[in-house]
Amino acid sequence: RQSYTVNVVKTRLYFEVTGVEGESVTVRCYYSNSGDMKWCRMGGDCVSGYSGTLHGTSVTLTRTSDANNRTVLTVTMSGLKMENTDWYWCRVGEIEMPIHITVSTQAGAYGVSTVSKVSVKTGNYITIPCRYDQRYIQYVKYWCQGDYWNSCSALVRTDQPKISGTVSISDDVTRRIFSVNMTDLQPEDSGYYWCAVETAGQDQNAYLHLSVTTG
Repeated sequence: RQSYTVNVVKTRLYFEVTGVEGESVTVRCYYSNSGDMKWCRMGGDCVSGYSGTLHGTSVTLTRTSDANNRTVLTVTMSGLKMENTDWYWCRVGEIEMPIHITVSTQAGAYGVSTVSKVSVKTGNYITIPCRYDQRYIQYVKYWCQGDYWNSCSALVRTDQPKISGTVSISDDVTRRIFSVNMTDLQPEDSGYYWCAVETAGQDQNAYLHLSVTTG
């Protein structure tokens, strides 16, 4: 089982965190103020104190201080479920930081998996996690756009320059997840995309639908 960690400092508008179904994520939020600590699902319930549950997922909160006398709120969500994909607030006192958590499925029989659908507002960015089986660690990964697998167009690959316009790709072989980052998204970017692994036989793939909204 694996745990994924992100450090959150208030220098960006929001943060993306990815996790895998059945496993855990840890978020560390840094503050210079004091006050009650909470971890909240946006528009929903909160966990305060030191532990609790959100939609059946265990949540623990730990509060410490670092060498710079900043408050560190460490949040761990264990036993992740697909329905945990949502926006959350990391809150200390009156200061709130928005974090988006995306939970993907375990890599299945075909060796590649990802989220089924994502939605983002025009002009924003999204990071898509693509999980793959251990046997594909050394293989080339790529990101393909198109309604159908046999006619999609590869936008970026891990064996070529890893940035193409507003799309980039990176491969974390330790976690066996390659990530695709798409920035400055526009409505015309909506559609089907494919996480893919190039093999000697039939390439392994998993698709998702991206919606870019103007609202």
